[in-house]
Amino acid sequence: MVDDEDYPGFIRRVTDALSHETIFPMATPPPEPQGCWSTIDVAGRACDLYEPIGVRRHGAILYLHDAAEPLPLPFSHDLRAAVAASGLLLLAPRTGPSWWLDRVMPRFDRMVTPERFVLEQVRSALERRFDIRPPAIALLGSGMGGQGALRISYRHPAAFPVAAAIAPAIDFHQAMREIDLRDDAASIEPLWESYGDVERARQDTAILHVHPLNWPRHQWFASDPSDRDWHDGAVRLDSKLRALGIPHTALLSSCGPDVGTSVAAAAISFVVAALEQESRRLA
Repeated sequence: MVDDEDYPGFIRRVTDALSHETIFPMATPPPEPQGCWSTIDVAGRACDLYEPIGVRRHGAILYLHDAAEPLPLPFSHDLRAAVAASGLLLLAPRTGPSWWLDRVMPRFDRMVTPERFVLEQVRSALERRFDIRPPAIALLGSGMGGQGALRISYRHPAAFPVAAAIAPAIDFHQAMREIDLRDDAASIEPLWESYGDVERARQDTAILHVHPLNWPRHQWFASDPSDRDWHDGAVRLDSKLRALGIPHTALLSSCGPDVGTSVAAAAISFVVAALEQESRRLA
């Protein structure tokens, strides 16, 4: 009990104590998920590897980079944070402007195509080093890598039943036609070197590899209407999948000024849920 004469002093002491958090200290925020980044060699090519520490899910993300992404570690802060929170291993091959096609691209390799490298050598490395094999491997990509993730999964849905793409560069044949008007002309030149013709390239785009009876069970892609280079292709892919009754998720409304940042968490959440479904499917 406090005497009336000492009451003002008591209030002052309590106020001072609260202001210095000596009575009710603030709770410490939980630590962010931790992991280890490194670079490994796969068939003579550098690949960026993320391995989670602590809680770890069985499965892996195979990340296909865009032509313009900086290497190594080609990820935005938001995408890296979402990957860390997922508990999944991530492997990102560095291939330059290869477009992830089943075409010989001299700037990549004069014998092995980028698609075969992913399908055979990278996939084999995941199995040999980490005991991860299909269907526990999800393809994720951005831009050039986004179209690669979709296209490879359409061609090999049993090996890659999960595909997610951020701002996928689906209609790359259009970029070939407009190469003289583009700021990224250097990244388009390998397409001309490989195809030599716009129509030949068009016939090899992801949309034309969609099979009405054999498709990846989990598809997700996001594109912003402000993306004048690639948005129309994403819209056309969505229309074709709808017409064929193929389940998919397409985010085609405004995603903000940086689509890679705004949808990163959604992309990884989709991948985690899809791989979880695949694991139960095999059980």
